Amino acid sequence: MPLSDDQPRTRTRLPVGEQSSAQSNHRQSRPLRALLAVLVVVTLLVVAIAIANRVMPGAGSGDGTSADHAAAGPAPSGDQPVGTTVNGIPTGYPHTEPGAQSAATNYAVAIGSADMFRTDSRHGIVATIADPGALAGLQSRLDQGFSPETAARFGVDTQGRPPKGLTFVSRTIPVGAKSSGYTADSVKVDVWCTGLFGLAGERSTKPVSEEWFTLSLSLRWTGTDWKLSDYSRAAGPAPIPPDQQAATAEEITGAVEQFGGFHYAR
Repeated sequence: MPLSDDQPRTRTRLPVGEQSSAQSNHRQSRPLRALLAVLVVVTLLVVAIAIANRVMPGAGSGDGTSADHAAAGPAPSGDQPVGTTVNGIPTGYPHTEPGAQSAATNYAVAIGSADMFRTDSRHGIVATIADPGALAGLQSRLDQGFSPETAARFGVDTQGRPPKGLTFVSRTIPVGAKSSGYTADSVKVDVWCTGLFGLAGERSTKPVSEEWFTLSLSLRWTGTDWKLSDYSRAAGPAPIPPDQQAATAEEITGAVEQFGGFHYAR
């Protein structure tokens, strides 16, 4: 029978442990929803800040000088590599600073190749990469640098031939390049390199080893291409060698024969 308005009502208070599960879940869900809301807001803020940092230029670099120029040094330009080669060396570089860096990098590879130990191929390389006005001087220096004494130190004869059954390895691998003093007529490019040198084979007394060095190449614009006018070499910088097991003579020989070199473009 329904209660009238003037009849007393009785309210029963249940102990906490006896309250309905729906009431308990409703009360517990409130702090959970609040926590989720805070996490969503924080996540959105982090994403917004990350997008802003990627889109907005760094402080002090908006005028395209100093910071922009320094950051652009080691970064690829996106330009396509040159399409012509002479004596296997890429030629015909753009009349730009990245073009000069590409030329210097490929010239470093050529200067550090096994072909430099043979007189005829060495002269062909120098004729390809040298500034005509500096050709005679560069040819003389490199002939002295690749003397019979140098060949003997590397374990090959005067024409770069290794002992029978062995493979002579001389490869220069550029790691990076930077230029300085760029003008429309000349530039100096430092090419940081690692190199592989030695004789690969079971009876080798001069096993293939790694070396780090920097080649400094002075280039001149000849009107059609960047050409080498001078060079120097300095040791390092060398990283700490890894704790890695050396390959066997057979593995090194196979790698040298199977893996070709690269042409480089900034």
